[in-house]
Amino acid sequence: MRAILFDLDGTLYEDGIAIPGAPEAVGELRRRGVQVGFVTNTTSRSRRLLVERLTGCGIPAREDEIVTALRAGAVYLAERGYRRVHALVPEAAREDLAAFDLGSDAPEAVVIGDLDDRWDFTILNTAFHHLMHGAELVALSRDRYWQKPDGGGLVLDCGPFVAALEYASGKTAEVCGKPSRDFYHAALAMLGPWALERPGEVLMVGDDVWGDVRGAREAGLKACLVRTGKFRAEVFAQSGVAPDHVVDSVRDLIPVLFG
Repeated sequence: MRAILFDLDGTLYEDGIAIPGAPEAVGELRRRGVQVGFVTNTTSRSRRLLVERLTGCGIPAREDEIVTALRAGAVYLAERGYRRVHALVPEAAREDLAAFDLGSDAPEAVVIGDLDDRWDFTILNTAFHHLMHGAELVALSRDRYWQKPDGGGLVLDCGPFVAALEYASGKTAEVCGKPSRDFYHAALAMLGPWALERPGEVLMVGDDVWGDVRGAREAGLKACLVRTGKFRAEVFAQSGVAPDHVVDSVRDLIPVLFG
């Protein structure tokens, strides 16, 4: 593999704490000349804050090495000339949407991120109202669930709320994050022109069987599933998805790739 893309939460860290062996694995890959990038559907933090989190976990990173669903959504909105946006994302992530008017009563697009346990009827109904008055539905991800820190188990991600708004409004969401091909195209472009021409030389490593594995393989990348984070053996067994590699943790990646 010439380059490796890492998912973040559940793959490199959980609740802001590095998964054992993750910093060493990333460091060893870089020492071996493997290009490293980071891709995530998280909408709880801006890229600046993600750099701080990675660095705090012992994994040095730069903003230009990170592709987020939020950033991909901002690019999508800008390319279509939208200015007025109703953004359902946490406050800590809104700086990545600073170029847009986020306070309009007549938005051109409704952007759905993850609000964790802040979802309620009023929030969903307001978004529905905007959609019925012509706004486009933009989903930063369709992730089904994520792993709550401190043994909290699986909790709903934004995908179920996107599906509810699609059903109610009759509109189909434009998905900007994983597993969309456009998202992986942006991640490959971040690595360089060579990656767009030879995506099979890029390995995606993550804990989500659909967004990380199936999405990457459909975009032409190789994929490795880790048994950390949201991984559930029964879900994987029933998914029909076939990764190129399955490892217990990123700390096992070096032996698998290099023997």
